[in-house]
Amino acid sequence: MAGRKVRDRHGRMGTSRAVRAAAVAACASLALTACGSTKDSAGSGGGGGEGKVGVILPLLTSPFWQSYNDYVPKMAKSEDVDAMKTVNSNSDPSQQITDINNQLNQNVKGLVVAPLDSAAISAGLDQAERKGVPVVAVDVAPEQGKVAMVVRANNVAYGEKACDYLGKQVKTGKVVQIMGDLASVNGRERSKAFRDCVKKKYPKLKALEIPAKWESDTAASKLDTLLNSNPDIKGIYLQAGGVYLAPTLQTLKSKGMLKKAGEKGHITVISNDGIPQEFDAIRKGQIDATVSQPADAYAKYGMYYIKAAMNGKKFKPGPTDHDSEIVKLPSGILEDQLPAPLVTKENVDDSKLWGNAVK
Repeated sequence: MAGRKVRDRHGRMGTSRAVRAAAVAACASLALTACGSTKDSAGSGGGGGEGKVGVILPLLTSPFWQSYNDYVPKMAKSEDVDAMKTVNSNSDPSQQITDINNQLNQNVKGLVVAPLDSAAISAGLDQAERKGVPVVAVDVAPEQGKVAMVVRANNVAYGEKACDYLGKQVKTGKVVQIMGDLASVNGRERSKAFRDCVKKKYPKLKALEIPAKWESDTAASKLDTLLNSNPDIKGIYLQAGGVYLAPTLQTLKSKGMLKKAGEKGHITVISNDGIPQEFDAIRKGQIDATVSQPADAYAKYGMYYIKAAMNGKKFKPGPTDHDSEIVKLPSGILEDQLPAPLVTKENVDDSKLWGNAVK
């Protein structure tokens, strides 16, 4: 896979080789970082469960990640974790590797990281392992490297829920999924699940696809082009409402195709994130549903698992006490797959949804 272009959730374009090379350069430039093959006992995070925890964000330009960022200090306090001020990697996978090294140089005893690039993040995970510092990954599962746990919702279920919703609402005709980056495990799983579900369960639907790489401008431009040649589109699946909702609504409005739910010509839209903007769009009848990705639970269980890892606690596959299931990924990494409910006009005002708790 060396040299292939990559862009993880809302990440910026680069290459796995380039990012790894940058990680090596960063490692060489940081004299205090353990870049050799032995563990640095001074930075060991094993046992005790005490000490600072670094929290690294992928970006802060999406409402979803802004909400996650707001939840981090609250959940750290509730889980009795001494979390440092969050660090924003600003959509740059190379910067994220540097951020990890910088946190390790501050002698953190644990790291909670939302990877931008599921392949290149291994360079940072290797550094943490050499220092004996446990890592919990949030939202994106690394392709390789050691983490104590991945905290993530079931992204296959995201695609399947969107497919089932459109299949039941649209019945027959053309639907389109605006995809994330296929170099991202999240983008791949959502896309394949939606595609396979349509083919297997709803043969009267014709599924079209827009590869948008988690970019709002790309989504708007390609949707505009697709609608020009396919004005009979009946349904749209947005794989990330945080970046695709606004450009989709703007594009439909500019073409006179933004009809409210119940009106003739309404295009059924289901999104994915669970941000307040999606809930408002559901209430207005602009879109019909979203799958709520649990920003609050990502923060809560990120803190829960890093504290457990710092105390040397181990977990096994199986159901949890918080309505989720821990599964073992093909890589051997454990992932706690948190529930992500479908939100429609029937339950959009439910106070239990994190999107209704955001001020």
